Amino acid sequence: MSEDQKKQLEQQLWNIANTLRGKMNADEFRDYILGFIFYKYLSERMDIYANSILKADKIKYIDIKENSKQGKEYIEAIREESLEKLGYFLKPSELFSEVAKRGNSDKEEDESNFILEDLQKILTNIQQSTMGTESEEDFDHLFEDMDLNSTKLGKTPEARNAIIAKVLSHLDKIDFKLEHTELDVLGDAYEYLIGQFASGAGKKAGEFYTPQEVSMVLAKLVTTGKQKLKSVYDPTCGSGSLLLRVAREVKDVAMFYGQELNRTTYNLARMNMILHGVHYRKFDIKQEDTLEHPQHIDKTFEAIVANPPFSAKWSANPLFTSDDRFSQYGKLAPSSKADFAFVQHMIYHLAENGIMAIVLPHGALFRSGAEQHIRRYLIEDKNYLDAVIGLPANIFYGTSIPTCIMVFKKCRENPEDILFIDAGNDFEKVKTQNILREQHINKIIDTYRHRAEIDKYSKKAGLQEIASNDYNLNIPRYVDTFEEEEQIDINAIANELKTLDKTIEKTDITIATFCAALGIETPF
Repeated sequence: MSEDQKKQLEQQLWNIANTLRGKMNADEFRDYILGFIFYKYLSERMDIYANSILKADKIKYIDIKENSKQGKEYIEAIREESLEKLGYFLKPSELFSEVAKRGNSDKEEDESNFILEDLQKILTNIQQSTMGTESEEDFDHLFEDMDLNSTKLGKTPEARNAIIAKVLSHLDKIDFKLEHTELDVLGDAYEYLIGQFASGAGKKAGEFYTPQEVSMVLAKLVTTGKQKLKSVYDPTCGSGSLLLRVAREVKDVAMFYGQELNRTTYNLARMNMILHGVHYRKFDIKQEDTLEHPQHIDKTFEAIVANPPFSAKWSANPLFTSDDRFSQYGKLAPSSKADFAFVQHMIYHLAENGIMAIVLPHGALFRSGAEQHIRRYLIEDKNYLDAVIGLPANIFYGTSIPTCIMVFKKCRENPEDILFIDAGNDFEKVKTQNILREQHINKIIDTYRHRAEIDKYSKKAGLQEIASNDYNLNIPRYVDTFEEEEQIDINAIANELKTLDKTIEKTDITIATFCAALGIETPF
């Protein structure tokens, strides 16, 4: 698929999404359109898989008579295979294309075009088909945010039915090209839509989405020197986009782990994983508060990435001083700013050969008190901090503050210094947002991987220098970006002014001569 065709598909999906918009907020109609796209994806995968099983019998899954004896035998056999392979099951009559056709029937006095109840049952059936199987947790309440009886879709059942039938009809015409397994057409389009919803969601966007260019930087940092990963983990995984971005940087990721507090976003993350072709056995995403109730406490991970909520509040309960994640530091992160609580949590889960990268507000680099104490412990006692990277302001949705990335390793190849990169001035302004382009990303990554020192951009600071600064990591202390202003020659300017005065004097005389000849007053 060409780049133009890809953009055309993305625009088609966005136009369909806007059919639902009405009076809903971006984050509300997002749940419906992404849910319908996911349902279409599950249906098409089901149909493709069932047809592969039925190929020898020379029949199509859609042609099976569900109530016949032979039809029931076929369906039961396919059901067992599907639950093992795909993790869910749909009957022929439950497939997206069949429901879309029924919803858009033109026959007069034909009540079959009322599909609301059927559709709600089908979405419930997808979840129930997994009960008692390995994939049950991955599909549990997956469609709970799609209330088809919500008055936001229309005041009457008929109005709601009409708008949903219209959306299904438009989606049914789009070919997701799922049979071309080497293409991730739908995955790319889904990411595009999530990004579009994030850009319209204002402050709420930070709850579920990291801009793709920032995700790319984080993903490239934690995959440095690696072709395969045993595991990747995001303790604040949002829609799961950051985990999936890491997978694009290596040949294979054996297992994805994540945790997300917001229930709706947790559902979106699971959909996103499945829709990108990640098998249900290859991801383990939990819904809970990561700091207060960690769900993967017994595991370590080879790559860890996170864009946690900036300076969020947490309990900082004194009981956590005996928690293995925090106990060795001697102090907890302040309750008003959980930034370093996330750092401590991630370091606890980092494998000895692993790399972690976390986005934080700049205040985490220089605030005093407990945070300074934790920084000192990480650098002086553990020597885990590998790099500090300053990013431009206004690159995140919902906040314009400048941010940074802190990179940590337990086994550092360069333990004698820490690399500081000031990439805050490298961006392109697009409307009201600052954007990192490919050349900006490549410069950051190349500088990090080669630990290059570039004038006004990067510097390796020795541990002694950092200690002498009381473990203040504010980037301008290490990277001198001061640009000396060009010197002004006062004498030259004075002479220039004298010359101008003489020129003006001559011009005034010329104008006075013309005015006298014309018999009019001079203007001065």
